[in-house]
Amino acid sequence: MVLIFFQKNQKSGLSTLKNVSGLLQKIEIFCTFFVVTLVVALLTLASMACADDLAVSRFSVEGLAGWTPKKFAGTTDYRLVNENGRVAVKATSNAAASGLIKEMRFNPATYRYLRWSWKINHTIKGGDERSKAGDDYAARLYIVFPGRFFWQMKAINYIWANILPKGESIPNPYAAGVMMIAVESGPAEAGQWRTEERDIAADYRSLFGEEPEEATAIAIMTDTDNTGGSATAWYGEITLSTKP
Repeated sequence: MVLIFFQKNQKSGLSTLKNVSGLLQKIEIFCTFFVVTLVVALLTLASMACADDLAVSRFSVEGLAGWTPKKFAGTTDYRLVNENGRVAVKATSNAAASGLIKEMRFNPATYRYLRWSWKINHTIKGGDERSKAGDDYAARLYIVFPGRFFWQMKAINYIWANILPKGESIPNPYAAGVMMIAVESGPAEAGQWRTEERDIAADYRSLFGEEPEEATAIAIMTDTDNTGGSATAWYGEITLSTKP
């Protein structure tokens, strides 16, 4: 009887140990899953917090996805090309004016630094930033700020100027709410890639005398409709950043 009782208790103890062991394994698996999930979540948050750059374009990966044509007079041809190992948008305009616009909302107080690269074959013969007849540019890049009503819309237009000296600004002859800044000027650097950086918030304050609100779009345009001329430009990747 004693032996039978001992064997029964031994079996019961082994069963209990197995149950405890199984429970411990489940706890270990749960803890491992919890820790891994927590680490992934923390890494994701850290990545978001450290996301200093916001890609406006990914021409080399996405092509022209997300860019919508905007026609004004005739059609400028925009196509992807491989320019000496660099994927870029080639714009060819012959007495035409149309652009590509990328709708995206961002806060210029956060993503205030705009970076891009571009190249032109030549400036516009007869181009003059001060007149409607000369309002053509081999290359320009817009930042659009909407108003409560459409006529209250504002825009910063970064241009490769024809005659306006580099660094100077002027209202667009067609729209008072559009201010143009000559980032490059004249033909001296034509045929060469130029890399630019602008502080959007600082430019907006300087041009409009107030703090910028949310921007809603970025556009590129090569246009020659007013002069009836022609131009070719190349646009490289465009990026917004929180840091200079």
